[in-house]
Amino acid sequence: MTDYDVIVIGAGNAGLSAAATMQRGGRRTLLLERHNVPGGAAHSFVRGRFEFEVSLHQLAGMGDEGANGPLRAVFDMLDVTRRLEFIVDDDLYRTVVPGVLDVTLPCDWQGIVETLDSHYPGNRAQLTRFMELVRDTGVWQLVARANLHKMQEQIEWLSGMSDVRRYALKSFQAVLDEFFTDDRLKHVLASYWSYNGQVPSQCPFMDLARLLTLYIEYKPYQVVGGSMSMSSAMLASFLEAGGEVKFNSDVAKILTSGGAVAGVRLSDGTEISSRMVISNAPTVATYTTMLDDDVVPERVLKDLRGRTLGPSATVLYMGLDAPAAELGFHASTNFITADLDERNLDRANRTLEPARYLVATCYDVRPTGYAPPGTSQVALASLAYGRPWEALSPEEYARAKFAYAQSQLELLKAIAPGVQDVIEEAEVATPLTFKRYLSQPGGTIYGFDQDVSDSWLFRNEDLAPNVPGLVCISNWTGAGGYNSMIVMAARVCQRILSM
Repeated sequence: MTDYDVIVIGAGNAGLSAAATMQRGGRRTLLLERHNVPGGAAHSFVRGRFEFEVSLHQLAGMGDEGANGPLRAVFDMLDVTRRLEFIVDDDLYRTVVPGVLDVTLPCDWQGIVETLDSHYPGNRAQLTRFMELVRDTGVWQLVARANLHKMQEQIEWLSGMSDVRRYALKSFQAVLDEFFTDDRLKHVLASYWSYNGQVPSQCPFMDLARLLTLYIEYKPYQVVGGSMSMSSAMLASFLEAGGEVKFNSDVAKILTSGGAVAGVRLSDGTEISSRMVISNAPTVATYTTMLDDDVVPERVLKDLRGRTLGPSATVLYMGLDAPAAELGFHASTNFITADLDERNLDRANRTLEPARYLVATCYDVRPTGYAPPGTSQVALASLAYGRPWEALSPEEYARAKFAYAQSQLELLKAIAPGVQDVIEEAEVATPLTFKRYLSQPGGTIYGFDQDVSDSWLFRNEDLAPNVPGLVCISNWTGAGGYNSMIVMAARVCQRILSM
C-alpha cells in the first residue's frame, strides 16, 4: 500500500484546484508546497498600512447564479464559492493612448458595438459581425474546455467548426485587419493582449476570442480580500475533505519504478510513496530536474528544447493617500500605451527601455478591502522578458528598477496625473522578483510563449501523461491566468477520476 493515492506538487492556483478535486473525488491526496503559505502568485504582501495584491487584475469566468461561468462551476463543485465575496466591475476596461484615444468599454456585447461605433462612426456592421465571431468562437472553446475530461472528443468536435478551421491559425491582429481599417478601433479591441503575453500580431485569435468571451459573457470580477482569499478558500475545501498539506516541503525528485511514478523525495531526504504525481511545478523543471533522464521520452525533451520562455513582468505597487475617484480612476482596469505601433511595444518588452505599455489596476474603484478608508491601492504592470534583467549587476539592477518605475508613472499621468504626489507606500517587482518567489525560469508568468504554436488546440498532449502516473498542470501546459489554471486543473482531474 502506498502512502497516498495522489501527491500534488505546488500549492498555486492549479495545484490547489487539483488537490481539492482529487480529495473530494475520493483519492487520498497530499499537497506539498515549498513555501510556508499557499497561493504562489495568488498572494498578497504588506507594506505599512496597505496589503497589496500580487497578481490578480480581473477575475474571468465567474458569472452569476443565473449564468454560471466555468470558474464559478468549479468553485461550486469544490465548495469554494460560499467562502468568498465577489464584486462585479462596472466596466470591462478603459484603453488610453495619450493624445490619440480614450475609450471605456462596457461589459456587454451590444454595448461594445454601440460605444465603438460612437467613437469611430461607420463601423457598426463590421463591429456587429466581428463581435458575433468572437462570441461564437469563444463560446465553442469554453464548451470544449468544460469537457476536458473528454479531451480528444472535444478537440475533434471543436476542430470541425468552420470558424475554428478558418481562424485557428490566424493572429488576433490578422482577423482585426480583415474587419477594420481604423488602427484606433483595432487597438481598443486588442487591449487584452497582455493577458495572453503576446502582442496582437503574435497573439492567437482563438485565445483572445476565448478571453474576451469570458469577460464579456460572465463579467469581470474583483475578489474581496484579493487572490489570497481564493487560495485560502481552496485550501480550506481541500482540508475539510480530509486532504493533507505539508508546507516548507521542497520536492527534489519524482521517484519512479519500472518507468512509472512511485512517489517523491523531498530535499531533506524524506520519501513518500504514491502511484500518481500531479505537478504544478514548471514543466521544464518537472521533466529535466525532478525526473531521471532515462524515464523521460526523448520526444518530450526535444519538444521542450524547441519552445521559448514567455514574458515576466515589472510591477509597481502603490499605496496612495487619496481615494480612487479623486485621482482619476473610474475603471478598475486601465490599459495605457505610449503609441499605436506594436513594434515599439515588443521591443520595449524585450529590453530595459522605458515602459511603453502598462495595465493600471485600481482595486478601490469599488473597494476590495485591502486599502484603508480614504486611500487606494494601484498596481502598474508591464510585460518584461527576464533575460535583460538577469544580465544586470546589483548596482545596475537598483538603478534600472527605479528608472523603470519612473517611466511607468510617466505613462500613468495620462489618466491620473496627481498620483506621484500622494504615494505613501511603493514596492517594485521585476522579473527577478518573480523568478525568486515563484521558482519560474526567467520569472515567466505564462510559462512558454503563448503564440499560435502553443495553443491547447494543437498541444493537447501536454495534458496527457508522458510518464505513467505523472500529470503536469502548471501554466506551462495551457493558457495562463486564474480562470484557465483553476478550471483546467479541475477538468483534467475529473478526467482522471472518471477512468
